[in-house]
Amino acid sequence: MKKTILFSIILVILSSCNNNGKNDNHSKPGMSISGAGATFPYPYYNIVFRDYMRINPEIVVNYGAIGSGGGIRSLRDKSVDFGASDAFLSDKEIASMPEIVHIATCMGGVVMAYTLPEVDSLKLTGPIVADMYLGKITRWNDQRIRTENPNIKLPDLEITPVYRSDGSGTTYAFSEYLCKVSPEWKSIMGKGKALKWEAGIAAKGNPGVAGIVQQTPGAIGYIGSEFALTLKLPTSKIKNKYGNYVEANLESISAAANVDLPDDMRATISDSADPNAYPMSLFTWLLVFKDQQYDKRTKQEAQQLINLLEYIISPQGQGVAAQINYAPLSKQAVNKTQTLIESIHYGNEQLEFHFKSDSVKQTTDSLDLTVDNSIDR
Repeated sequence: MKKTILFSIILVILSSCNNNGKNDNHSKPGMSISGAGATFPYPYYNIVFRDYMRINPEIVVNYGAIGSGGGIRSLRDKSVDFGASDAFLSDKEIASMPEIVHIATCMGGVVMAYTLPEVDSLKLTGPIVADMYLGKITRWNDQRIRTENPNIKLPDLEITPVYRSDGSGTTYAFSEYLCKVSPEWKSIMGKGKALKWEAGIAAKGNPGVAGIVQQTPGAIGYIGSEFALTLKLPTSKIKNKYGNYVEANLESISAAANVDLPDDMRATISDSADPNAYPMSLFTWLLVFKDQQYDKRTKQEAQQLINLLEYIISPQGQGVAAQINYAPLSKQAVNKTQTLIESIHYGNEQLEFHFKSDSVKQTTDSLDLTVDNSIDR
């Protein structure tokens, strides 16, 4: 009952915020900043935007959690100041728009939530998950699942895979990982924000998938780790590239980012070779136009957007992430992201930048991380 009530609260919050245009907020005077996109980071954005507005009461930040695909379309239409996505833009998408800057905001994981009677611990591999969604593994007592879970009595119950119906960065991260570990998935399904599914039932948004999984015995669905942790849904450990079974938590997601990151921050961190890494980890981004002088925007509006972006990657903004089950950016990611923010301009005019990334103390480099309790041979 508590899970159902909490899930309902999340749905109400999301629906109340579900818009993709610039909104007038008559309760507060001043300037508004609007964005739309990914549902995966919405709990984080909800709090970090609220905190920013408390510090800057003259600013209103509106965010519509409509999915990564909707956020990209809204930015392309210039109906929002920023789009939000769990997938970086492809070269084709970049070519179709004015120059875009990818601002990494935090890291998270895509987890496999499930509902199985009397099963509160489960181990899976990427190829097994792929075959569930390809319709090749249809029952929970399949020999391949039992081999990974020799000490668990798995029921003779039909598997109900649940997937996203909307264009989703979570889907992109999920499918991108499966392409790396399953050649058959790569040839049949590929990767993308929206796919033609071979098996299962559809649901809108991370909350929608979580709700169906919660209410359906035998269901399994991919959702953002923060939703699973908030709802206390059972999630499976996933075997990583090193051969360890790892659960998604702040430590294992942070370990996945122990790679050299590109300067444009268009990076995937799934299937990391780090022995402690959770294999379905990802960055999430805010997408903004590099040149902010468009559609009669004022320099003041551009400056306010810069101030918000800098706050998100500041110690205060990243501290919020760690408190609500998102992994903060590493120091390397903060430094590269700050450089990208400083590349944003207003026509030929420079904007003001205040944040000094080299002074950041609260990064995953300085966190007391212990990962022994999250991995299993």
